[in-house]
Amino acid sequence: MSQNTAYYTLGRTGLRVSRLSLGVMTFGTEWGWGSDKSAARRIFDSYVEHGGNFIDTADVYTNGTSETWLGEFVKERGLRDQLVIASKYTFNLGDKNANGGGNGRKNLMRAVEGSLKRLNTDYLDLYYLHAWDQVTPVEEVMRTMDDLVRSGKVRHVGLSDVPAWYAARAQTLAEWRGYEPVSALQLQYSLVERNLEHEHARVATELGMGITVWSPLASGLLSGRYRKDAKPDGRLAAMQGNGNPAFQHLTERNWRIVEALEDVANEVDRPMAQVALNWVANRPGVASVIVGASKPEQLDVNLKALDFTLPPALVQRLDEASAAPVPFPYYFFTNAMQGMMYGGATVGDKPAGYTAPVLISGTGSGVE
Repeated sequence: MSQNTAYYTLGRTGLRVSRLSLGVMTFGTEWGWGSDKSAARRIFDSYVEHGGNFIDTADVYTNGTSETWLGEFVKERGLRDQLVIASKYTFNLGDKNANGGGNGRKNLMRAVEGSLKRLNTDYLDLYYLHAWDQVTPVEEVMRTMDDLVRSGKVRHVGLSDVPAWYAARAQTLAEWRGYEPVSALQLQYSLVERNLEHEHARVATELGMGITVWSPLASGLLSGRYRKDAKPDGRLAAMQGNGNPAFQHLTERNWRIVEALEDVANEVDRPMAQVALNWVANRPGVASVIVGASKPEQLDVNLKALDFTLPPALVQRLDEASAAPVPFPYYFFTNAMQGMMYGGATVGDKPAGYTAPVLISGTGSGVE
């Protein structure tokens, strides 16, 4: 993971994070897949020994086992100050508790205390709202997040799985009222899931939020493990038909993308997983890509994903293979429609550095 040690700052903060972060949703077998404790410890050890410092979990992952084990591993090796630990809240962990989930202040305060206890730490480096609940006012969320930062229990705040307008409103509110700003947007992004490109990527770069990517391998589909003519196993098999769209990847369109990915991987003589991770890590606005593994050898492959550069022609081939129809109103922002605005005249972008707030590429910024 030599290039992974070239840390990016997270959004417009001074927090330096690995370009590949470790997702520990696989720590625990409560969900029918994942790692036992021995394998989880080896995965953790391998990640930190390769220079990684950014670890992602959530209170709901494997019913709390993920946080508990991570806290134990960190304490065993005395690494708390060296690591950037992120967790999330939103989902209900109990039964018949109307306020035991959602984004509201009551659940937020309850959830952060639970995560701190399981992780056996006094603070979280980054705390996310896990998903928009469509009920709680954004003002309530941002005020409570700011209170947690002021109390010292949280260092930085983020949003996961929210509409772009919500992220923009939250950041604008933080700027207006002097709250802790949003430093990270955690979103699903991969060759088979590119919808964030319509708005979220631009929101992130314009407003100083680094994108942290989840499911960059589409739950293993892009690793080469799954084949169209073979019966699926593992996570995609366990989650198939469960109603969660995040795991429903076995489609004809996606099999075509897998085929193109395999061709590119063969040309550069790299595993499919490394090529898929390399592609997404170098997309605009991406600060860090969350890689997970249920086996240590899987992680070892993933951690080499930034040790090479994909030729532009092969990047374009992947772009084209994974492109989807552009819906309204986004087709108005394509080159063809934009050209109509200028009567055929060429209108170039301003040179890098023309405006000051965004750090230029090459300085280690997560916002480019």
